[in-house]
Amino acid sequence: MSFDVLGPVRVRRGRSEIEPGTRQQRLILSLLLVRAGNAVSVAELVDLLWESDPPPSAVNVVHRHVGLLRRRFEPGLPTRAAGSVLIRDGAEYRLRIDGESLDLLRFRRLVAEAAKSSGEPAVALYRDALALWRDRCASGLRTGDRVHPDFVAVDRERFAAVRAATDAALRAGCAHLVLPAIRLAAEYEPLDEAVQAGLLQALAADGRRVEALAAYADIEHRLAAELGIRPGFELRAARDRLLGHDGPTAGSGSGSVGPALAGSAAPRDGAEAEADSPAFVRPGAPPGGTTAGSWTSAGPEPSRPVRAEPPAQLPADHPFFIGRRAAVTAAEELLAADPQATALVVDGMPGVGKTTFAVHLAHRLAARYPDGQLHADLRGFDAGGSVMTPAEALRGFLWSLGVAPATIPAEPPAQASLYRGILAERRTLILLDNCRDWDQIRDLLPGPGGSLVIATSRRRIAGGGGPAGAHPIHLDLLTEAESRELLVRRLGEAATTDRAAVDEIVARCGRLPLALALVATRSVGRAALGLPAVAAELAEADGRLTGFGEAHADLEAVFSWSYRALTPAAARLFRLLPLHPTGELSTEAAAALGGLSVRAARDLLAELGAQLLVRPGDGRWRMHDLVRAYAVELGEEHDGTAERDAAVERVHDHEKRSAYVTDSPPARRSRDRPQRRR
Repeated sequence: MSFDVLGPVRVRRGRSEIEPGTRQQRLILSLLLVRAGNAVSVAELVDLLWESDPPPSAVNVVHRHVGLLRRRFEPGLPTRAAGSVLIRDGAEYRLRIDGESLDLLRFRRLVAEAAKSSGEPAVALYRDALALWRDRCASGLRTGDRVHPDFVAVDRERFAAVRAATDAALRAGCAHLVLPAIRLAAEYEPLDEAVQAGLLQALAADGRRVEALAAYADIEHRLAAELGIRPGFELRAARDRLLGHDGPTAGSGSGSVGPALAGSAAPRDGAEAEADSPAFVRPGAPPGGTTAGSWTSAGPEPSRPVRAEPPAQLPADHPFFIGRRAAVTAAEELLAADPQATALVVDGMPGVGKTTFAVHLAHRLAARYPDGQLHADLRGFDAGGSVMTPAEALRGFLWSLGVAPATIPAEPPAQASLYRGILAERRTLILLDNCRDWDQIRDLLPGPGGSLVIATSRRRIAGGGGPAGAHPIHLDLLTEAESRELLVRRLGEAATTDRAAVDEIVARCGRLPLALALVATRSVGRAALGLPAVAAELAEADGRLTGFGEAHADLEAVFSWSYRALTPAAARLFRLLPLHPTGELSTEAAAALGGLSVRAARDLLAELGAQLLVRPGDGRWRMHDLVRAYAVELGEEHDGTAERDAAVERVHDHEKRSAYVTDSPPARRSRDRPQRRR
């Protein structure tokens, strides 16, 4: 197994990524990772999760989270068995990791080797070390000003390495090797004068005097606006060297600086400099792939792309894809009815199979788009918070369409204009997965001309609020026949010999494709566990996700992506909804449950309805059974007994009042109504 904490926390087993779980579980894992194999006490984990006023069950909650992490790392581990990766020693936990399984330890090793080296080899080591950073340490887990000191300390290691790399590169005359890493560090620490001074010197040494002067003006403005101070000595000295006032040439080692400081190193085009460094990663480019564009030293004006092999970036179609005939037919009819259609936006609840359907539909339509297919996962609900910006996606698409990187405009509106101009002359299919909202994909939609976007989102973002030419496709649960077909396709003869067990599994999974697939995978991996035993385990769990065994963590993770995107008020109402005695409830009942006004409840239900609730035609709200089970677990974990009891009392009072108004004769209701004071 391998772990990353220099950015959003990530876990991989071989080439497969493992979802680290809820926010609290990721926090626990992150602290264990930054300790790099050293112990973390349960008391420290309680402080990490709650800081002040932890609930009485805090220690038990920590143990539960650690147990879930263990089972994610080692799926076959019995419930109370000691893990070989996550180890408990009394009141402490630690991870068993080696120097190559954690990016932080690899970073420290490379920095130590660089410090012992000199010249260009040392700079190359620093470059490789800094390339391991994807964001701040444990990014996506910080709230407000509260950042755990261990995470801050690791961030400081990065900036210390940046300063050391800058010095080494200037001495060796190869600033271009680490310039991309210095730029990123300067973006993260815009008020760190030492880092900013290093950026100015590196830009100058790379022949970018004008850019360096512009950077100084920006830094000077920031310091004045945000801190009310002027640049310090180090920054002013770097500025003076840029202007040729005095001091040695950056990177030359000796001599005085004249007006031609930019000539101290051979001028290098920006794209060429970045392309030479492995630390520069092209956002949106296919992993390990190439683009049709070439690295050139063209000027800043955008040029038309050179025609090359059409991009072919679609993921493989799913081998067990079944059903969805109505949705496929609806998509084809929409395209036939509207020749100017620019987008089909697939929405649906978590686990309903939006990505699988979109990929299948894209393969089905690909022949209509001879100029290629583009693909990007926009990570709109990413657990680590690393949502892809439209500018990142646009740059990746433009490179793939043959635009030389040096000629791509800097401003997103200009990038979008160039992108649409290219697509206007082509018929290209673009697959955008995991979109958060219209703002994320608006600039990625083609204009008129024959190209098409297929997008997926957990929210219903298409319709009246979207651009013209965009059509929604709502993906519902599988039918019972499709659900049985899915199990038969995956399990073969085993799913045809015991119809009763299959029907029980379909019912317990609520016809949700993800749940059915997880049950099938679990059954394949445990030959001794027949379908009747699987059905019995699900029935015994009585609506709890624990009936899915180790797949419980996978379901919880998928649901958590939508839950984490909720506002705090909507998240609270979501946790309270399972306390209602029936499976469906009105807006008024939800208001009573949450102690809210009807108007506030209506707004929160609309937020939940975009991802986690269903509203049938009768106007009442309901939850899928598995989503309800997830909400039950969250409520028991996050809400106190007093709050939950009060919610139940409020909804009972509401039901009594509703029954009284419904059952009472009109004369009695009039007589018993409180009289208005005159």
